[in-house]
Amino acid sequence: MKFPYGTADFHAIRREGYYYADRTDRIRTLEEAGKQLLFLRPRRFGKTAWLTTLENYYDLARAAEFDALFGPLAIGQNPTARRNQYFVLRWDFSMVDASGNLAEIRQALHDHLNSQAKGFLLHYRTQLGRTDFGSSEFGLREDNGLVALASVVNVARASGHDLYLLIDEYDNFANELMHGRRADYDALVSGEGLLKTLFKAVKSLASGQGIDRVFITGVSPVVLADISSGYNVSENISLDARFVDLCGFSEAEIAAVLGQLAAEQQRDRDWSARMLETMRVWYNGYRFGYEPGPGLYNPTLALYFFKALATTGAPPREMLDSNLAMDRNRIDFVARQPHGQELIGAALDPEHPPVIASLAHRFGVEDLRRAPRDAPYLGSLLYFLGALTLRDQTPFGELVLGIPNLVIRKLYVEKFRDQLFPNYPERESLTQAAKALYAKGELAPLVELLQANHLRVFDNRDYRWSNELTVKTVFLIALFADIFYVMDSETAIARGHADLSLIVREEMRRFALLDHLFEFKYLSLQELGETAETLRAQSREALMAQPKVAACLDAAEAQLARHRQGLEQAYGKRLRLHTHAVVALGFERLLWRSSPAAPA
Repeated sequence: MKFPYGTADFHAIRREGYYYADRTDRIRTLEEAGKQLLFLRPRRFGKTAWLTTLENYYDLARAAEFDALFGPLAIGQNPTARRNQYFVLRWDFSMVDASGNLAEIRQALHDHLNSQAKGFLLHYRTQLGRTDFGSSEFGLREDNGLVALASVVNVARASGHDLYLLIDEYDNFANELMHGRRADYDALVSGEGLLKTLFKAVKSLASGQGIDRVFITGVSPVVLADISSGYNVSENISLDARFVDLCGFSEAEIAAVLGQLAAEQQRDRDWSARMLETMRVWYNGYRFGYEPGPGLYNPTLALYFFKALATTGAPPREMLDSNLAMDRNRIDFVARQPHGQELIGAALDPEHPPVIASLAHRFGVEDLRRAPRDAPYLGSLLYFLGALTLRDQTPFGELVLGIPNLVIRKLYVEKFRDQLFPNYPERESLTQAAKALYAKGELAPLVELLQANHLRVFDNRDYRWSNELTVKTVFLIALFADIFYVMDSETAIARGHADLSLIVREEMRRFALLDHLFEFKYLSLQELGETAETLRAQSREALMAQPKVAACLDAAEAQLARHRQGLEQAYGKRLRLHTHAVVALGFERLLWRSSPAAPA
């Protein structure tokens, strides 16, 4: 099998024999949904591949290729009357450089509009019946890309066909400005800003003046809300039940690919199931509709994984594709907004996840900055960014949000790790302490490091978490090592949940790594009848002998014993499990009992 990792061009995917997940049956439904549509999904979620699918389907210049491109697909078996009936103009705002000053950004946008208009003329030179369009005759102006748009529409209408306008990543360059250059962002979207003016022109030309259809993709509705008075005619289909799986892979599709790879590589019968479980934990879990349903897999990450299997026979060493690592910047942006830190913290709490009344669909930058504590804006933005997803609904119909999978959890963990361990010496000490646990089961070096500084510092931040969760989160951040482990918080095991698990990835079991399971308990200073000073003065042995401390350790060990049975049943002899019962006394002391792996 060939996998189009890094390739979003439908024409190349079909012509060159790459794997393609067929969603073309939705083309007919899209035609019925409306003429100006907005479709939002997180970065790298297959939006461009879908846009190029529409481009090839409606492009009148590709009519002769219809059977080769679409014949075996769903829409090829039952095409609509509009197939190959449009001149197609496509803009891709991810190509607009936002690194310069405001004048340079404006010029970059004009340059892109002019460039796409020139490409339009070359692509349709046969249909237009001439090849000698000059810039002056066509009306191209270096400082005004709107002229190019009007000229393209006029040429298309004169040739007897309307235009289908495709806008990819409509908010890309504006998002870059929004996250760090507010003044430049406002200048582009406010008043007579260029971006707002451009969408006013699209709206005007789409009112019976030559643009018949518009399909827009992006990540969030923020930019569109800020230019709403210029373009308020699009219909947002992002949560429409008919299109919730328009982009992304289903588990059935993932399983089918793994089955074919297993056959090609002559794998044993359990291999596909093991690979599916790995992908499910790391890449699954996105939901884009209100109604309950199976999760979707991030397509870019799935193709990244498939390509590694196809070329090396093993999963990628780094489960997070570096192309998605920059999404941490989006989480940082949310964290800087009022109550943003609180929301980010709640996202890491599976017992008390973020809950919002509804998703906000039209909110601008100012709405985010002025959001009251219970506003849905920040939760909605993290949802649109793919950093949270729809998990469930409360009995009152409120939306329960959650982190989709481990690869996104890594982004949160790295953010907090930067805050907890900002300096190289601290990180190096942490690495050495973590290694002692990974390979030898020694918890003391890590406890000493966390207890000395980081536990109290973490608690002083205004996250408003429960105390036990604070301790658990500190350990998760300190030990997170996705290269070697599948790490999870509130891991489902048989009929219960373990607080924190580190299960060695199958392809890493050849190394000297142990599996680990943690159970955490918390006793406040008030419950203990102690002060911070008296706790620090007492020995570990004396503290562990206190009845309340011993009772917590006993309870944690009893839970770990039950969880051990479940994991041993699941992993068999492959498992080398060390368990750790940890009790925090306020945020002053950490006490523990560790049990080694059972003899082989």
